[in-house]
Parts: sequence; C-alpha cells; structure tokens
Amino acid sequence: MGCTMKKALSIIISLFIILSSASCDNLVKDEKYNYQFFGVFDTIIQVVGYSKTEKAFSQKMTNLEARFQELSRLYDRFTEYEGINNICTINKNAGKSPVKVDKRIIDILLFSKEWYQKTDGKFNIAFGPVTLIWHNYLMLYGNDSSNAILPPDDILKQAAAHTDIDKVIVDAQAGTVFLTEEGMSLDLGAVAKGYATELAGKELYEAGLHSFAISSGGNVRVFDKPEDAGRKTWSVGIQNPNKNPRDTEDSSLDTVFLNDSSVVTSGDYERYYMMGNKRIHHITDPATLMPAEYYRSVTVVIKDSGLADIFSTTLYILPYEESLMMAQKYGVEAYWVFSDGSVKTTAGLIPMLKVMGGASQG
Repeated sequence: MGCTMKKALSIIISLFIILSSASCDNLVKDEKYNYQFFGVFDTIIQVVGYSKTEKAFSQKMTNLEARFQELSRLYDRFTEYEGINNICTINKNAGKSPVKVDKRIIDILLFSKEWYQKTDGKFNIAFGPVTLIWHNYLMLYGNDSSNAILPPDDILKQAAAHTDIDKVIVDAQAGTVFLTEEGMSLDLGAVAKGYATELAGKELYEAGLHSFAISSGGNVRVFDKPEDAGRKTWSVGIQNPNKNPRDTEDSSLDTVFLNDSSVVTSGDYERYYMMGNKRIHHITDPATLMPAEYYRSVTVVIKDSGLADIFSTTLYILPYEESLMMAQKYGVEAYWVFSDGSVKTTAGLIPMLKVMGGASQG
C-alpha cells in the first residue's frame, strides 16, 4: 500500500493581507517582517512577526523552516525518506513487525489515541484504509470529473474493517509502533499540520520571537499580540465557501480578532470532485464512509493548534446539535456555515467577530 499526507483545509487569512499592507503609524517596538516557504505538508507556510533586526528574524525563520521540513517527513503517509522511519514506514510494516521511530511520532500517536477516546471515536488516525480510497478517487477525478463515480460500497466496508485503533500498539518505552493487522494504515491528516504548527511555534517562541503569526495552509496560530501601534489583536478571516480566496474582492464571511490562539477551518471547497451537481469532498464521515454533508465549512478557535485541527474535522462530521455539544464540552469556539449559507456560532465566539459581533482591533 502506498504511503499520504494531509487534507488541505482552508481559511482565508486576512491577517497577512492586513498586516502586510496596513501601516499602523510608527511607534513599533520592533520591525515587522514576513516570510514564507513551500514544500512541507503540501502547503505554503507564512509567517508575520516582529524582530529587532532582519538578520535575527531570518535566522529564526531558517530554523523554523527546517523544523517544519523535519516534521513533515516524519508524519508523511505517502513517502519514505532515507535515514528515518516515518508514518509510511509504519504502514508498510502493518501486520509484520514493530517499527522504531522518533519520539515525536510516539508523542503525536499517543496524543491522537487520547483524543480518539475523548471524541468517542469520531477522530481516528487508524481510518487510513478508508481515507486512502477517497484520496485515490480525488486524485483521479479532481481535474476531470466527466466520468466520476463513487468508490464501491463493498470496497469501503472492507477497508473500514481494518480501522481498529486498539490495534495500533504504541510502546513509548521501546520507542516502537506496531499495526498488528495487515491492511491497516495510519492517516494523520486531521492532526499533523496543526500539531506541527504548535510544536514549531512554541520552539520559535522559546527562541525569543514573542509576537508572530504562523499560517500553515490555513491553520493559523498567533502568539502574543501584534506590536503595531493601535493594534491590540491579530485578525483572521473566515473564508466564504462560495468565493475564491484568490479573488481581489473580499472573500471572507467574517473576521476573528484574537491573541495567543489558533483558528482552523475544515470545508468542502478545497479538495473535491463533482458528480453532476454534487460535490464529493475529502472529509469522510466514519459512520457512513461517505463525505459528510452537514456543512460547507466549520471554523474553530482554541489555543492549541493540534486540537484546533482535530476539532475542525470532528465538528464537521457531526450533526449540528452533537457538534455544538462537543464544542461546548471542550471549550471550543466554533463557526458553522451550512449549505444554504446560514451561519451559527458558539456564544463565546460572537464577541470576537467583526461582522456578527461588532468586534474591532481597538
């Protein structure tokens, strides 16, 4: 079985547009700098931050890029790399033998197994056999949907028979991972990018950069507050699912103002193919083995970027009442966009929103 990386989640990041173009008039503690790089987690990583010198900022960005590259390879499901055992290596050895891995793989798997229990099994990194089928169909029909079909139901059910997370044996003391059944595979698509953003961001903070925002292809994590005079919060736009974020006109539904937190969106408008007028997207409901159809998108706000990644997907695959209960249970602020264009939010998010709550950066 081949080995994969993550879903492309989407959020339009107004903070990078605003902070790059707006002048907030002198009185800045440090200079503001921008940086971006490609080739990790199949996305663009963008950073806006404040530093005393460009040289100091650039050095920190070089270290950040190296860390993202390292984590992207460790968590890669599709490709093995010389000199390391990664998720792909684990999957290739399913039913054969335990694999010795880096502690950061052990940590993310234990984290994911913990949240499997806390989400009542809705978030399941062992769902790889099913998501791999959908990945292949999206690759096949994503550019040409003229003859598109759905995966056969019996094939999906056969794959689902190999998704028991209790058969993912993580031995922290030995530093090994073993998928005990042939046909199993791990997919960290609903957690890896956010988890890596949190790890790399905290490392950057500990290295002395204390006011910055990272956008990892839509997973946004901000640390402290921006240092521009007159700005007390970062601003992150919530993408309108019906508009292209590359359009020159504003393509956001609303803007979230926040500090020291994460914003992540899961939606049906980034990775999909069409069957007639029906959009077949990549976020699979484990109960039906088909793409979830409750919403166009779900945006979540919570401090930890790894958890934000998990909850954006988990809330997306639950009907609204269950989704709301899950958000409230774990203190997650959420913004649901329904197929008819209507919007619902948790009460705690409203004061943070520009349109719905009248919030501002002042």
